[in-house]
Amino acid sequence: MTDARGRRPESGAGRPGARRDRREQTRAALLAAAERLWAERGIHGASLDDIAAAAGLTKGAVYSNFAGKTDLLLALMEHITSDRTRPDVCDELRAAAEDADRTGRPSRRDSDEAPRRLALLLVEFWLYGMRDYAAGWRIADWYAERRERLARELAPADGPASEGPADGPAPGELAPGDRATLTMALDFGLAFQHLLDPVRVPADLYRTGKTLVQGRPRP
Repeated sequence: MTDARGRRPESGAGRPGARRDRREQTRAALLAAAERLWAERGIHGASLDDIAAAAGLTKGAVYSNFAGKTDLLLALMEHITSDRTRPDVCDELRAAAEDADRTGRPSRRDSDEAPRRLALLLVEFWLYGMRDYAAGWRIADWYAERRERLARELAPADGPASEGPADGPAPGELAPGDRATLTMALDFGLAFQHLLDPVRVPADLYRTGKTLVQGRPRP
């Protein structure tokens, strides 16, 4: 079928919107494959060839969407931490703490696979940054951005939860950036320990630790 000038209409596959959709689908497939393989094998245990094959694509598809492994890694970091529909590492702690409040005993939740995978990936990202100087700076910038966002969100604190002299400044006396840094250290460090050993590192430590680091929010 042709138009009045004898030309065939363009197929939908050639339209900019269709090309954009295909590109987004390709990126999503590569990110999903990288997330699964890097969590299972580690970043150094799964190559870009492995990721492309797992996504049903060629290695050329990787390089047409990402500059290399570090670029793919940073894109995955941003993807998994900006997706509000997926459980965060610390969601496991918050949910387990609620269970402990109701039952009086620590519990391992049946739905902990997603936060465990995220914890594995965050450890892999950190190790990769420690071993690769150039990637390390970019990953450090990613953490700095998260600290800045958290510092803006933290509520003012009245001070430590316990009474009596303290060896250091009260949480309310710390700069917001320092409180954010300590909060992230608690978030990641305690979550990793709890996911590995939920009985001997109970979830209720999370609430206690947050109060010690951040102080009591002002009424």
